[in-house]
Formats: sequence, C-alpha cells, structure tokens
Amino acid sequence: MPTPTSPVLSVQPLGFPWVTADPFLFCAYHDDAYPRGNGAMGPAASLAGRDIGQDFSRKDGWSMYHGDSVPGFPAHPHRGFETVTIVRKGLIDHSDSLGATARFGGGDVQWVTAGKGIVHSEMFPLLKADEDNPLELFQIWLNLPRRNKMAEPHFTMLWNEQIPRRVVADAQVRKTEVAVIAGNFGDLSALAPPPDSWAAQAEADVAIWTLRMEAGAGFQLPPAVLAGTQRTLYFFKGKGASVGGQAVQGPVAIKLQADVEVAIAAGDTICEFLVLQGRPIAEPVAQYGPFVMNTQQEIQQAMQDYRRTQFGGWPFGDSAPVHGTEPKRFARHPGGKTEAPEALSPSATA
Repeated sequence: MPTPTSPVLSVQPLGFPWVTADPFLFCAYHDDAYPRGNGAMGPAASLAGRDIGQDFSRKDGWSMYHGDSVPGFPAHPHRGFETVTIVRKGLIDHSDSLGATARFGGGDVQWVTAGKGIVHSEMFPLLKADEDNPLELFQIWLNLPRRNKMAEPHFTMLWNEQIPRRVVADAQVRKTEVAVIAGNFGDLSALAPPPDSWAAQAEADVAIWTLRMEAGAGFQLPPAVLAGTQRTLYFFKGKGASVGGQAVQGPVAIKLQADVEVAIAAGDTICEFLVLQGRPIAEPVAQYGPFVMNTQQEIQQAMQDYRRTQFGGWPFGDSAPVHGTEPKRFARHPGGKTEAPEALSPSATA
C-alpha cells in the first residue's frame, strides 16, 4: 500500500502482455534472441518442437509467433484502435491493405490508425547469416474514442533520426536519455501523431517516453500537465532502482500519481523504463481479438464487415511479405510516396 506521501500507487510484476490503463489497451514487449539467418530470412535453426503458426514458446529465447518460415505476424485485421510499434533492435517488414510497405528498426516508430479497418502484416526478417539477429520492440495498443473508431486508416512513420531526445545529467553528471515518442517533455515536443489519434487531442495529455539511465543516475520525472491523467512507469531493464523513494526490483509496472514530480534513481546497473500516460477516454470497451469497439453489437458488425470486404482486400501475393535482403530502411506510403530516413533532416536533440 502507498504511504500518504508516496507517489507510488501500486507495483506489479510484468507478464505478457503488459497491463495498461485507459487510454492504452495493452503493451506487448518482444525481446527475442534470434539466431543467424538461413539465407531466406528465417532462422538457421531447427523448428522442431514448435507449434508452427502459433509459436509463442520462447524456446531457445525466441518465438516464431504466427510465422511459418520467417518469424512474425502475417496478414491480420484491426479495427477501432491504434498500434504504436517502437523497434529498439532488429527490423520489421510492414505491409498493409492501404498498399503501404516499410522496413524499419533501430529506434524507428510506426504508428498505424486502424480506424474503420486495416489489414497488415509485421514480419521479422533475419538478414544476418554470419551473426545473430536480436529483436527488441514494444507494440502499444492505444484506444480510439467512439467518435474516431470509424476514421479512415492512417499509416505514419516516425524515424529514429527525427525522434526528439534529451539527455539530462544529475549533480554527479550521470546521464538519463529521454526519447519522446508522444507528448511533451518540458519544451521538447514529439513529432505529430496521426490526426484522428487520441494523442492528437489537446485534452488527452498522452505521453509515450523511454528513459535510459546510467548506473547510479538520478532523474526527476516531471508531473503531468492535466488533472485526471493516468501514468504507469514500466521498469523493464535493470536489477534495481528507487522510484519515489521506494525500492523496486524489475521487471515491474509502477502506477504513479501523475500530478507530482517523481524522483527516480537507477541502481548499480543501467536501468530502462517506458512511460505511458494519458487522460482516460472513459468509454465502454468491447474487444474481440483484433477488434476494439464500444459494444458487442459493434464487434459483431466488425466481424461481418471484415468477412464481406476484407477491409479493402490484400494487395500482395503472400500473406507474409518480406522486402528483400538489403537492410536499408524505407517506407512506401499509400499513393506511392517513398521515403528513406537517411534523406531526412535529423531532429534537434538537447
């Protein structure tokens, strides 16, 4: 139980997926120690003993998920929410029913508004045949308010080179790096979220930040801007830390009082955290697999619409497309516009 002066409201172990608070639906953390590739972008290892097509075993430290030769998630539908995918290591090959394709990773973020319906695939190509192919990512499901659940689908790339970051040093010059995926950290503002996102609403106070703290570093987590904001701090890497004066051992989810500054101190190893915050949408949630609506009737309608229309159809010859052996990152947007992060101007990082 929190003490009267503690900003820590609760601490609970992390499972899979991570439990989140409104407006977030959940966060899946994938940390897979994939082996060398086999030249066809799959693992150079036996797949015996795995339930191929449904492999969440973490056998040998990795899973195939729904992939049969390349790990990942072949074509599947979504309606009524958004996915925010932050890739820390490795690469993802994305394809969707809008005609968009992308290869991204190494700090890049993909933000997809499913809205009235989208089909997409997320495959994990193992390009390196001479060394291991570790993959680490978060996929965060962010709900949409009722008024935007049937918005037009939207595909957005936030490239690593343009994501705002700030390095903060404590009195002993031990550093904390803050990456701002959504929201504002002081005068540092994130890149614009999709237009129909809850994160695009001024009253939402949505923030998605990652913190990387040097061993022994101290950091002051600033208070949320608006009353009613909910905030959870996920301590996912590091042996121990102090949060609001309370010792914690990771990996844990720490629900915080959002309207006060909270002191964080790393232990004797590098510590990493994910911050998810936002004011609740405070509407009923009805969920069935990849569909998130407000009522069961709307869920039934989503299933009927998908059976009838396939949400626009799948424009690729394979349900699990991968984008060649060249590791270069790119995005091809609906309509054909292509971008590469190397050609973009970097963000100002303080």
